[in-house]
Parts: sequence; structure tokens; C-alpha cells
Amino acid sequence: KTITESDNNLFCLLTMNHHPVHMDQVYCGEQQHGQVLVVGTLVFSVVVGMTVSEISGKAIANLDYEHVRHDGPVFVGDTLRAESEVLEARRSRSKPDRGVVYVETRAFNQRGEKILSLRRHVLVPSKGE
Repeated sequence: KTITESDNNLFCLLTMNHHPVHMDQVYCGEQQHGQVLVVGTLVFSVVVGMTVSEISGKAIANLDYEHVRHDGPVFVGDTLRAESEVLEARRSRSKPDRGVVYVETRAFNQRGEKILSLRRHVLVPSKGE
């Protein structure tokens, strides 16, 4: 997914995040990165969304998110990709017809630089013993 200026602006408006580091090119020109930074929670949302088809598309629920790290900045025009790894799978302790899968997702920009990592537990239907 390539993050556009419109994506970032709309997300800023929807979430009421009006910090100039996410919207004001002149202000950003005087800051550390010299350009508009994409809102971190937009990056998080896009990365999680990118994993739905392979991780949580048939899940019952995402139970939690943990160890969320913004490993590097994301700028307008960056193209993101994500990869996920199953770290553990077990039966649910309270509902034997369900399982809990522990997943780590890492996201990278078009230069292969890691920009986000997170872990989560996903509740999934379970097939028999």
C-alpha cells in the first residue's frame, strides 16, 4: 500500500490529530525529518489491515495487540508491505472449540527498512482434537 497525502490528511481529520508534524510541510521542513510524517496509528491500521487475508480474515477476534514498535518513520509516498509469523498456537483454555494464535507482524517500506512491528493474539475457530 502506498500512503498518499490524502490518506494521511483524512486520517488526521477523522482522528482529530492536528499536530503540524503530520500536516504542515513548512513546519516539518524545520523538524528532524524535514518532511511530513504519516500518523503512526494510520501506519498501524494499514499494516493490520494488510494482514487480514492471511491472519485474521476468518478469526473470531483479535484479542490484544502488544509490543507495538514504530521502528522507523513513514512519509507520504512510502509503499508498505507486511509479513507475519506464527509464534505459537494453542487451544483456548475457556472454549475448547477455539484456538489462540500468537502472531508477530513486521512492516517494511519500499527500501526494505523496518518501519513497524507488533504482536497479537488472535482467537480462531478450532477443528476437533
